[in-house]
This record gives sequence, structure tokens and C-alpha cells, in this order.
Amino acid sequence: MNARDMFDLSGKVALVTGGSRGLGLYMAKGLAELGAAVALTARSESDLADAAALLRAAGARVLAVPHDLSEVHAADRLVDQVVAGLGDIDILVNNAAVALPAPAEDHPPEYWDRVMDLNINSLFFLSKEVVNRCMIPRRRGKILNISSTGGLGGNAIDAPRIISYNASKGAVISITRALATEWGRYNINVNCIAPGTFPSDMTAATLPEAHRRRVLAKTPLGRLGGEDDIKGVAAFFVSEASRHLSGQFVVLDGGAFTTNYQTTEAYEE
Repeated sequence: MNARDMFDLSGKVALVTGGSRGLGLYMAKGLAELGAAVALTARSESDLADAAALLRAAGARVLAVPHDLSEVHAADRLVDQVVAGLGDIDILVNNAAVALPAPAEDHPPEYWDRVMDLNINSLFFLSKEVVNRCMIPRRRGKILNISSTGGLGGNAIDAPRIISYNASKGAVISITRALATEWGRYNINVNCIAPGTFPSDMTAATLPEAHRRRVLAKTPLGRLGGEDDIKGVAAFFVSEASRHLSGQFVVLDGGAFTTNYQTTEAYEE
């Protein structure tokens, strides 16, 4: 196969959760640019309508499906609508997530449950539904899970404390590896991206400006992530270019996680 053709998604159907804005919309745009028909799902109908209009204006075939993913046992309804509107799902991008700041010692049970329902439970039950309905019968499929560098450890001491988010995003990496092991026999690839700091509504709400400056100070590439940075990596993982790659995760943070010190203050007198 020609290398350029490996990235061609023409004729493919992709479902992107949390696809109405931020990283989800960035990835949806990238998949549409490569020829995929894209289904977007999120809770906000107005945000979905705006995102769908943006993609359609660029010539994409788009379906917007308002849906509360935290209702984990209603995944079949979402898949029904996508299949009816676009056809069988070839690509699933599990991106939807929430972070609710609270110190570990005072973390409310309802915060924990809400984060786990959306970030972990919905990811698993939606993946299960899509795989059984669309991927196992055809012996092919691509699943891309979105974790976070927050899933690789705790946050900096001056950052908001989001223990449930950290735990859930660490679990995303483990689930990726476990599902890759179980579903490889069906020719289904399951991989994961762990983004660092990307400007978004979520990071604006959880990361103070001082912490963002410190992230930049320890990032070798000297910048935060942007739209094009995640589009290309996502395209690789859901295309035939990654056909022999499964159960893996890549840290997408400009190199920040490779540095020894959290800030340059470690060198100050």
C-alpha cells in the first residue's frame, strides 16, 4: 500500500465522543479532512450544532447526536442513531471527560461517581457496544482512547487537586492495554493518546495561569499543544498506518514529561 493511501479514511465512519469542542472537535476535523464521515456526540445540542456546521462548511459528512454518555447503559441508543445515520462504525474515539477539583481528603462521593461514570464507565460500555455491533462482525476496527498526562501521576503541588480525574485517566491507559489484548483476535486496534496541556474549556477551568507558565518553562518545545498537534497523531492511530500497533499510548506534551524537574526553579539559588 502506498504510504499516502495508508492515511486515507474515505468511506470510513468515525464516532467521536465529546466532539463538540476542544480536543474532540480538533480530532473530528482531522478525520473529516481525511475523508471520514463523522458522528459527533456531546450533551449540549447548541455546541453540537455549531461543531457540525463548522465541519459541514468544510465539506464533511457529519451527524450530530446529543447524548449523555454518563448514562452508561444507554450506549445502544447512541450506536443505533449513528448506524442509522451514517452506517457501521469503523472508528471510535473515546474523548469525553470531566474533571471536578477537590482535595483527596475531602473528595465528595458524588464527584468521584460522576467522573468515573463519564471518564471510565462510558468509555468501556460504549466500546463494548460498538465492538459487538460493528467491529467483531466485520473483523476490523480502530478504537482511540484519550487519557492525559494527569493519568501518569499526581499534579504539581500548586495545581488544582483532581484525584478522581487522575485515577480515571490512569485507568484509561490500563483499559486500552486490556482491550487491545482481548480484541486483537478480531483485528481491532486499541490505542491511546495522553495529551499534556492543550488550551481548552477544561484546562481554563482547572489550571491557573501561573501553572500554565510553569508548564511552558519545562516544555522542551516551548509551547502548549494546539489543534494540528493532536489531529496528526489521532489520524495515525485510526488509519491503516498503525495497522500493526495496538495496546500503546503516546504522551503528547511537547516533551514536558521527559524533563527531570517540574520547574526551572530547581536550579535557582
